[in-house]
Amino acid sequence: MSEQPLLNVSDDTSLGKVEIAPEVIEVIAGIAATDVKGLYAMRGNFASGVAERFGKQTHNKGVKVELTDTGINIDVYCILHFGSSIPKVAQELQTNIRQSLKTMTQLDISEINIHVVGIHMDEKEDKE
Repeated sequence: MSEQPLLNVSDDTSLGKVEIAPEVIEVIAGIAATDVKGLYAMRGNFASGVAERFGKQTHNKGVKVELTDTGINIDVYCILHFGSSIPKVAQELQTNIRQSLKTMTQLDISEINIHVVGIHMDEKEDKE
C-alpha cells in the first residue's frame, strides 16, 4: 500500500474513522488553483507530462503537500501569464486553495507557498 501517512479528520470514532490521503489534498489544491485568473499552467514533472500526452489529466500537477508536526504545508509551482500582477495572483491562489480545502475537508492549513517558476509570453499574431 501507500507509504504516505493519512490525515485523521475526526476524533469521534463512534461510527468509524475518516482519513484523507495527501494526494486528495493535492488534487483539491490543484483544481482550486486552476480557477484563478492570471494562472497559465501548473508546473509538472516528466511523468505528469507523459501522462498528459496520452490524454490523462493530472490535477495534482505542480502541488506538493508536506505533513509536519506544526501542520500541513502546501507548495504550489505555477506559470503565470505575462502582464498579470504576481502578488495579486499569488494572493488569490492562496485564498482560493485555503477556502476550497476548508470547505471540503475542514482541515486548517499552516502554509500555502506559491512558487512562480515562469512567465508565459503570449504569441503575437504576425501582421501582413
